[in-house]
Amino acid sequence: MNLQRPNSSDATRTGNRSTSIVPSSGLCSRCIDGCKGNCEVFKASFRGRELIYPGPFGDVSAGGDKNYPVDYSHLNIQGYAQGAEGLPPGTAADPDHARFPLVNTETAYGWDKKVKMKLPVFTGALGSTEIARKNWDHFAIGAAISGVTIVCGENVCGIDPALELSPAKKVIKAPDMDRRIEAYRKYHAGYGEILIQMNVEDTTLGVAEYIIDKHKIETIELKWGQGAKCIGGEIKVAQLERALELQRRGYIVTPDPSDPVIQASYKAGAIKEFERHSRLGFVSQESFMKEVERLRGLGFKRITLKTGAYSLRELAQAIRYCSDAHIDLLTIDGASGGTGMSPWRMMEEWGVPSIYLHSAAYEYASILAAAGKRVPDLAFAGGFSTEDHVFKALAMGSPYVKAVCMGRALMIPGMVGKNIDRWLQEGTLPKHISEYGSTPEEIFINYEKVKDIVGAAEIKNIPLGAIGIYSYSDKLRVGLQQLMAGARRFNLGVMNRKDLMSLTEECSKVTGIPYLMDCYREEALQILKG
Repeated sequence: MNLQRPNSSDATRTGNRSTSIVPSSGLCSRCIDGCKGNCEVFKASFRGRELIYPGPFGDVSAGGDKNYPVDYSHLNIQGYAQGAEGLPPGTAADPDHARFPLVNTETAYGWDKKVKMKLPVFTGALGSTEIARKNWDHFAIGAAISGVTIVCGENVCGIDPALELSPAKKVIKAPDMDRRIEAYRKYHAGYGEILIQMNVEDTTLGVAEYIIDKHKIETIELKWGQGAKCIGGEIKVAQLERALELQRRGYIVTPDPSDPVIQASYKAGAIKEFERHSRLGFVSQESFMKEVERLRGLGFKRITLKTGAYSLRELAQAIRYCSDAHIDLLTIDGASGGTGMSPWRMMEEWGVPSIYLHSAAYEYASILAAAGKRVPDLAFAGGFSTEDHVFKALAMGSPYVKAVCMGRALMIPGMVGKNIDRWLQEGTLPKHISEYGSTPEEIFINYEKVKDIVGAAEIKNIPLGAIGIYSYSDKLRVGLQQLMAGARRFNLGVMNRKDLMSLTEECSKVTGIPYLMDCYREEALQILKG
């Protein structure tokens, strides 16, 4: 099975000359001396390390495109023609009550102090990447009016050009973090929350102390990793002085901007960008429990954890440690992920793919529960974008999974709405949009709904990207209601693994979900024999 083709990708802006490609290497079957390119080996011959990353930085969110042997498309959703669960007593078989618009899609997470969301989705960590920074208002306001949580990712304070540090090198002023928190809170209406993620550098800079002292943030997220990469977060910067500034703040910056040879290459125009990297974190139960205790001592009401596509050993550690520490939500992010900036080959070739990781997470959670331990609320992440993905993840992880974390899927509507605004102002609206009208009121199906939520006077301050996210969330909600009604599940709490079937025996082996020809077979035979 050819799972993917190396050496050529839209993400790295490369392509093969020939249509005859060696599957294992991705090289053209005939590599000709004098070829004018543009495969990855060709381009790396003069741009070197730049070819590690998707581009252009700040304008793309890239996701790995490797075709795994088993993925969520190998599960199908069961439908039933009798019964209904999750409706008031006495109405389960009543067509007047068992209507799909009555399906309740609300969820909640938290150990003791719950956070409610109108929809079982929330954003992935939108941190220090340029695409997150410049689109933040669209993302944050869209999440707030949709009634879902937004995660403000790592390094936001550390890269802020206007950051001010104390003599002890602790944050005393972080305008970009302030802006991000205020944008969400202005339109927050009781559902969802903004939580702040923290990595090694954030801890060193005292970000936790800053956000709780100034903003009274209730939830903070510790980070072990993500599905897109197995190293710390990265961004690119184009100015030498900016790279030096980040290096002085303690970040790893490559190539070394303080090296005279590198500076000469930059001045000559060969080096056009520098990479800022976060340090690797290391996990132990003792240090984890100590940090959780420290954060609770600062006053945080909820502490969450995000972990990545590491080995099954680290997955077991995450679930067990979170149980012992009473963590409010554990997000488990599978490969290959999607992000603002990760090494492309790492996204393609590293980590445990989502459905494998999530299947193991269910198994380990069940083992813990059987031993009398309480399992923390879980969220699954890693390549989800549609309502059937949400259904499958919730059902497969039932009863432990409360929500799905979406990365690029919840970013795209924000960028689309933002660009529709620009195209309207420029008079360059694409035909496939202009066919719906020439004003926001005509183009956005939910414009009036958002106007009703925020008020007629406030709608002019709502960026169109936020209305885009609200519209996308509405599509997820209605689509999920329809799928749940078809399975006769009228609230999320009654969904379970029997609502799924595996389309292949290999999928059944991975997930523990029965092969479709075995699902309900005994019940069917009993009916025939009876």
